[in-house]
Amino acid sequence: MIKENSAKIVTEIPGPKSKELISKRQKYVAKGVGCSAPIFVDEAKGALIKDIDGNVFVDFAGAIGVQNIGHRDDGVVEAVKAQLDKYIHPSFHVNMYEPYINLAEKLVEVTPGDYAKKAMFANSGAEAVENAIKIARAYTKKAGVISLQGSFHGRTNMTMSITSKYKPYKNGFGPFSTETYKTDAAYCYRCPLGCKYPECGIACAEKLRTMLKTVISSDMIACLIAEPVQGEGGFVVPPKEYFKILQEICNENGIVFIIDEVQAGFARTGKLFAHEHFDVEADIVTMSKSIANGIPLSAVVGKAEIMDAACVGGIGGTYGGSPLGCVAALKVIEKIKNDKLCDKSRKMGEYIIKRLNAMKEKYDVIGDVRGLGSMIGLEFVKDRVTKEPYGELVKQITEYCFKHGVIFLNAGLFGNVVRFLPPLVITKEQLDYGLNVLDKAIDISLCKQNSPVKKKIVF
Repeated sequence: MIKENSAKIVTEIPGPKSKELISKRQKYVAKGVGCSAPIFVDEAKGALIKDIDGNVFVDFAGAIGVQNIGHRDDGVVEAVKAQLDKYIHPSFHVNMYEPYINLAEKLVEVTPGDYAKKAMFANSGAEAVENAIKIARAYTKKAGVISLQGSFHGRTNMTMSITSKYKPYKNGFGPFSTETYKTDAAYCYRCPLGCKYPECGIACAEKLRTMLKTVISSDMIACLIAEPVQGEGGFVVPPKEYFKILQEICNENGIVFIIDEVQAGFARTGKLFAHEHFDVEADIVTMSKSIANGIPLSAVVGKAEIMDAACVGGIGGTYGGSPLGCVAALKVIEKIKNDKLCDKSRKMGEYIIKRLNAMKEKYDVIGDVRGLGSMIGLEFVKDRVTKEPYGELVKQITEYCFKHGVIFLNAGLFGNVVRFLPPLVITKEQLDYGLNVLDKAIDISLCKQNSPVKKKIVF
């Protein structure tokens, strides 16, 4: 069992045991399976990960947003063990089981929207998005799909087609799905229209109206899908008005409005679902990642009449809504409520933002600090005027942090954003350790880069 309260590095990184397994991985695992941290995990608990060499890391990545309630939550472990003693997977498409129904009922209850809703389950975020699009097409009898610039929705053919970044997600995998289109995201720090909020009148959202009258038509478009806070795109938080306008446009044109909560959901932003911050109610919501504390599960929840549009047998899959995933998800929702993790996420986010803004005062390479709750992005630039991305610096920063016991991931189309996805159960000591290491990493990395950008002189 992990006995440490914070990071502890006892070998070089990676250690000898991890190096041995890395050699075997290179021989037996396909090269295209990426990995950010060259270690092999022995155990994990809360916000800590211990590798097979005995090194302990503070986890600010949370398995890319999977561990909002912390690694190996006791309640989830107990629920899964109890389920294992009954049955593992009879497949809901053959033999139905109660946990599926109980979770569907709970998600219909907690998902925003004062109208009749229904749910279905799959295994991954990408599958949830695929099924949501299929349902929208069945309902509208239209084919077109609009997504946002900077979006990420998965690695299947449809989801990579509506994802923005080409490398590595699309590289060599074409041809892509047809009838997919992009509209501008509200990336205020890098406004594609050169506007300034709030004087802009949310021109990026209004641009969709023009699109629907010119290059595309509403009678082509089944749905618009958007992340409430963009994940891989750089943890981009739009102005509150942005999604209201998008929803109005969708309603006016018979377009199903889909919110992709795969990374932003389950208390990460200080609310159970991130789109609650924007006072909109989606027609369909997709969710996964932290829904089941690491047990593979995803869900699609939407208006009942829309969800019922798919023919019997047209959605789902053999493993969709596994009993293990369902009982885990019920415990996750219970813990978020009972332990008030939404409140903790908000308070943690305020503290992190305060610390990062202090770093911004010290380092000219920090161009933007942004986030909702504890879903926070730190964007690095070579020049605050030109905003030229500084991805190579971010790589050095995350490598330094990793070797000193803190796991961070990058994000952004240019790889120049450090993203924060720490488990919401992280302790103050662990949080401060990670932030202190990050501060030191920026300082050290600037020196190594021999960068013309220096620390600001603070008197």
